[in-house]
Amino acid sequence: MAKQQPYSLVYDPRLFDHLQEVESKLQRLIEKTMKEQLTFEPNRETRNRKPMRVPSPFNAGWELRFGPDNRFRVLYDIDEGQHVVNVLAFGIKDRNRLLIGGKEVSS
Repeated sequence: MAKQQPYSLVYDPRLFDHLQEVESKLQRLIEKTMKEQLTFEPNRETRNRKPMRVPSPFNAGWELRFGPDNRFRVLYDIDEGQHVVNVLAFGIKDRNRLLIGGKEVSS
């Protein structure tokens, strides 16, 4: 069986502003989860990884859900040709609201 080539993760500069909304003790969990979940098979739908409906915030094609009470969201898009995952935004789900960078966006 051929070894699977990992995807490179490219972070949008705005992502670091979005992460300021989270306690610093959770930032390692966020970084670790993004690497684990998006490096291999980021386009495989799972219980916590789903394609997004159009239109979506940041024109993201996919959403990753994780964290305490499954409230964290990472919005990303995949460039299959370059084998790159573009991590576009990080948000926190609060009931039916998605907060990115402390501002509500429609999902």
